[in-house]
Amino acid sequence: GPGFGGSCFKKDISNLIYICNHYGLSEVASYWEKVILINQWQQKRISKIIVEKLFGNLSEKKIAILGFAFKSNTNDTRESPAISICKDLLEEGCFLSIYDPKVEINQIQNDLFKNGDDNSKVCVASTIQESVKNADAIILLTEWEEFKKINWDEIVPLMRKPSWLFDTR
Repeated sequence: GPGFGGSCFKKDISNLIYICNHYGLSEVASYWEKVILINQWQQKRISKIIVEKLFGNLSEKKIAILGFAFKSNTNDTRESPAISICKDLLEEGCFLSIYDPKVEINQIQNDLFKNGDDNSKVCVASTIQESVKNADAIILLTEWEEFKKINWDEIVPLMRKPSWLFDTR
């Protein structure tokens, strides 16, 4: 998967690290620190795989992101792996078309950009079809029920060829 997200799990692990250090359990604290580092590594790993599979260059390519919330059935994006992955892909020069059934455009913009940043390479789609139109790849990041029922016979013709699907779920 793309790694864990949400505000609670990372905070709880960080608290566990603090408690372990407080009681002199440095090896246990180190173990839990590695859990957080592996989560960050996993997000970078997915970005690198995408760049590699798309011939080492994302410049001017369009990537459809399906799912931005850290988990399905919520509009919560706190610590969502999608944020890190999208930022990495934007640094590679691609265009992103993001679709999430519950996350609002303002939230996506706030998560990806600081005030004054150029947000012209990101659009927020209102449907899966709109998101994938002329896309070079689809990245499935959140496990929404509707993504399990995608009619691929309808979706694939909307994409550019060769087209890629990266299903992180």
